[in-house]
Amino acid sequence: MNLLLLSNSTQYGRGYLEHALDTVTAFLPANARLAFVPYALADHAAYTARVRAALEPSGITVRGVHENADPVAELAASDAVFVGGGNSFRLLDALYRTGLREAVRDAARKGLPYMGASAGTNMAAPTLRTSNDMPIVQPPSFDALGLVPFQINPHYLDPDPASTHKGETREERLTEFLEENDVPVLGLREGSWLRVHDGGATVQGARPARLFTRGARPQELAAGTDVSRLLATEPRFDAPER
Repeated sequence: MNLLLLSNSTQYGRGYLEHALDTVTAFLPANARLAFVPYALADHAAYTARVRAALEPSGITVRGVHENADPVAELAASDAVFVGGGNSFRLLDALYRTGLREAVRDAARKGLPYMGASAGTNMAAPTLRTSNDMPIVQPPSFDALGLVPFQINPHYLDPDPASTHKGETREERLTEFLEENDVPVLGLREGSWLRVHDGGATVQGARPARLFTRGARPQELAAGTDVSRLLATEPRFDAPER
């Protein structure tokens, strides 16, 4: 598979995809027809226009899958797919309704370049269980695309020792996940991404990632770290600690 999984599409102080534009344009085939999946936000037309404005100056033709009466046919006519960010539950529900969950999964497994950002990166994991999002809709299942066998937490946010907020930190929530599931979670800080290609996986971008595994302290992974071992994960969901 050929995957580019971004933590975020917008970096503070920069335009849409600007922080990763060189990586994105190098990832996508030259003069590609890109199928954009806008279902994580309510306004599909405005979302697609935003992606067009960011990518078409680089020679990428952007087509929203909603612009075709048959979204699966639009995907089949494309050179790559980009699943955008927003609410992960709304996105997954729409993928089920349109038939794109199976179509995108199968196409990516056969080598169609898959790019995700935020919610679109959540889709590449086996389930939505490590999403930061509120379940504003109820999809038929939490089962996502399963393009990688481990979980990802985009927008990973480090605990603030000076904060007076008494809610759970991201680290605490992921620790709770590991108490019930024996599956690694890769926390991608904003500005970082995961590249999967030729059977390998590498942390890339401007910031290190953070890896959570059951029974171990979180591990810092600098940009450039090879994490191909995670591709051999055998996930165990609903496996509480004893």
